[in-house]
Amino acid sequence: MGKNIVEKILGNHLVEGSLDKGEEISIKIDQTLTQDATGTMSYLAFETLNIPKVKTETSVSYIDHNTLQTGFENADDHVFLQTVAEKYGIYCSKAGNGICHKLHVERFAIPGKTLLGADSHTPTSGAVGSIAIGAGGLDVALAMAGEAFSLTVPKVINVQLEGTLKPGVSAKDVSLYLLSKVGVKGGVNKIMEYSGEGIKGFSIPERGTMTNMGAEMGLTTSVFPSDEITKEYMKAQGREEEWVELKADEDAKYDEVIRVNLNELQPLLAKPHMPDLVDKVENYKDKKIDQVFIGSCTNASYVDIARAAKILKGKKVHRNVSLCVAPGSKQVFEMIIRDGILNDLVSAGARILESACGPCVGIGQAPKSGAVSLRTSNRNFLGRSGTKDAGIYLVSPETAAASAVKGYFDTAEDLEILNNVKETEDYILDDSMIIKPSSEDVEVVKGPNIGEMPIKEELQNEMNCEVVIKTEDNITTDDIMPAGAKILPLRSNIPKISEYVFSVIDEGFVERAKKAGKSVIVGGENYGQGSSREHAAIAPMYLGIQAVVAKSFARIHKKNLINFGIIPLTFERKEDYDNIKQGDFLKIKNLKEQIMNDQVEAEFEENKVSLKLELSEKDRLVLKEGGKLNFIRNKNR
Repeated sequence: MGKNIVEKILGNHLVEGSLDKGEEISIKIDQTLTQDATGTMSYLAFETLNIPKVKTETSVSYIDHNTLQTGFENADDHVFLQTVAEKYGIYCSKAGNGICHKLHVERFAIPGKTLLGADSHTPTSGAVGSIAIGAGGLDVALAMAGEAFSLTVPKVINVQLEGTLKPGVSAKDVSLYLLSKVGVKGGVNKIMEYSGEGIKGFSIPERGTMTNMGAEMGLTTSVFPSDEITKEYMKAQGREEEWVELKADEDAKYDEVIRVNLNELQPLLAKPHMPDLVDKVENYKDKKIDQVFIGSCTNASYVDIARAAKILKGKKVHRNVSLCVAPGSKQVFEMIIRDGILNDLVSAGARILESACGPCVGIGQAPKSGAVSLRTSNRNFLGRSGTKDAGIYLVSPETAAASAVKGYFDTAEDLEILNNVKETEDYILDDSMIIKPSSEDVEVVKGPNIGEMPIKEELQNEMNCEVVIKTEDNITTDDIMPAGAKILPLRSNIPKISEYVFSVIDEGFVERAKKAGKSVIVGGENYGQGSSREHAAIAPMYLGIQAVVAKSFARIHKKNLINFGIIPLTFERKEDYDNIKQGDFLKIKNLKEQIMNDQVEAEFEENKVSLKLELSEKDRLVLKEGGKLNFIRNKNR
């Protein structure tokens, strides 16, 4: 029987297990990436392993999130990231060079390779035919140390694209359409593999938009074939020798099939505060807007910005609208300068930002109180923009630009001129802002804001802990550990950043957790969706959280909880969730014995409940040791 692309790549990298659906496997990781919001903790963890150099083929440390320097913290961390990279054999992309996912596709991603990244949007590199998976920083540190990465064999969804998009409709609209069908949790333990004649109409950056947005569906990753379009892109990037053809066999089998008729799609948007709250833009044309942001790892390519500029050319941004644009990489920035595109943007009244994540993670350009903000980024979670009561709508660059001119939601579907705006084939190649590893001994520089990696004690045999918070469904990592210009600079200082756990939704949480000493969290469906931010596990662990009992978990966050010794339990009966309230106590006896079972007997306020613990044997042993670092250290003694 023929194989699909996922089976081919996973099979070539298999270290342990078999490719039977639902089984746990371990795979070899060829490449890793980190960004500065996750990288410091990842490299602090790597240092504890006492390994002289990384064992991956390529590892890259990108500085793209915390580039706003309002104090010493971010600048100090940048120096740490550069020096630790030089010392251990890691490339370092300096601040201003661009966003990690955009850059990795440009300069490092290779068809058929595996990439593990400490960022949930790592699957962007699936645009060139690699299996690129987001994970916590500790998992990435271990991959750099040569450890295989464990995952459950996912189901594979074949997304068949047929037809051609109309002018004004783009790859972002394809992703929003899929989100409307799959939802924010429908892709858990699944991979999307794209095929069909329709894929020929999408450039690599446009394919990157779709693989990037797959993270919002909970997918393990998404992948396109490596075809002639991939070859031409890599040739234009000066990397033709790294190209290999990669496609599914004609008789390949899939677990699900989704057919998308591109001819029928129209401009879409995602309403606040979830990416799957999808509607048609035409239903909002009477709604005023206040702000527009064109950028992020999702939609800041040359073709994205060129199309937006074509719409803006000769026009002015509406007087009541603030438009800001952030090119995704220095390469894109230089090309829009070269081709006169920047001039069109500036002339129209756009504010130009540096090539970084910026507004996407609440670093600058927070909208006014109660604002309506249109953004080409991938997430519109509550408070993520930096303004809690703002309404963030996710749209395509075409819709964003048209709306910025009108001052209301608008579309660009009648602008036939957009048909002539294509991705450039004349890339500017300049890697001067990528620092290569040093062959000399390098001193790692640590500023005063960089602390130590906290380590949890080994598992105790009995738990008697207060429920210090009970949450609703779809709690995000932004809800647990907020981003933004105020908080992200503290990412290397766990005691300080822990003061902000759940601050967006419950300002009293930290005080209650400290008072309780050891406590538990009760959550709803899809607990921990969103980013790979392992601080959403480390900081609660630092505050004494012993377990999270939820209806279900997002993939990356569940793994991060295990890595840091927090037990991820699920309700066997969903109605048990309804009967629990904040302040109740969870009691579990013989925990060391029970943790080796799929079912755990517990009590909430003398009421017996059965909880599920769906883990591999290795993950159970990790929990017994108090987390992954303890487990690895003890194994290597």
